[in-house]
Amino acid sequence: MVGPRRPQFVLFGSSIVQISFKARGWGSILADLYDRKADIILRGYSGWNSRMAVEVLNQIFPQDAAVHPSLVITYFGGNDAMRPHPSGVGPHVPLAEYVGNMKKIALHLRSLGEKLRMIFLTCPPVHEEMVVGYYGNMFDKQERSNEACRVYAEALVALCKEMDIEVINLWTAFQHRDDWGPAYLSDGIHLSDGGSRVVAKEILKVLRDAEWEPSLYWLSMAAEFSDNSPYYSVASDGETTVNVSDTIAEWKMEWMERSEVETFGLKVFSFSSILNEEDDADDK
Repeated sequence: MVGPRRPQFVLFGSSIVQISFKARGWGSILADLYDRKADIILRGYSGWNSRMAVEVLNQIFPQDAAVHPSLVITYFGGNDAMRPHPSGVGPHVPLAEYVGNMKKIALHLRSLGEKLRMIFLTCPPVHEEMVVGYYGNMFDKQERSNEACRVYAEALVALCKEMDIEVINLWTAFQHRDDWGPAYLSDGIHLSDGGSRVVAKEILKVLRDAEWEPSLYWLSMAAEFSDNSPYYSVASDGETTVNVSDTIAEWKMEWMERSEVETFGLKVFSFSSILNEEDDADDK
């Protein structure tokens, strides 16, 4: 691996995880916010259910690894909740087995070290009309229903409360507005840009409020290589340099609470302001 070693945040799950690094996806949002602070590692597998995840747990998270993640964000459930196919094959996993599989994942992760933190994500809702409009009869006899997603989501929330694991109920988080389907889903199943924004905000809320030591919230973590250097751009005084290592790019402000903007306001910068600093220095 490259060094120096940063905290590792692993995103583990099915397609909603695999495609989270697309432009404006929730994984790419986290990677941007945690630049110079943590490595966001993708372990997403389209089409997977919780059975498949349990089968390879020790390959993805080896017990004897030299370094274990600081945080694992896990999502399985949407494929498990699909209706069982008459052939007996397919992604469906009965509810009790699904809960048992998610417990196995949690116990395995917990066994890797007492400082490893977890966040579980439930099924988001499914917009059944959008699914039919997008996929036609592709899911006939194994369709997804929003009611099944609710049941699986609530079962995971109950498990996480029992095991004292942070959990985000996406099924409820998405349905605070009447047009949640077009607003948050691209095809009735997977997340649109708007849906990814909801997921990112919910994850950041957990990371901000969790009483974890050390904190894994992006604004609480130190930037890598943050010492001053004479090689940075020269400031307008013509003598000092502008250390941008611990500043906050202006486009990240939308992910900050109002109180955080007030606290960190002096650290927010735009690249245009840095260029203006350089121009002013050249004019002197």
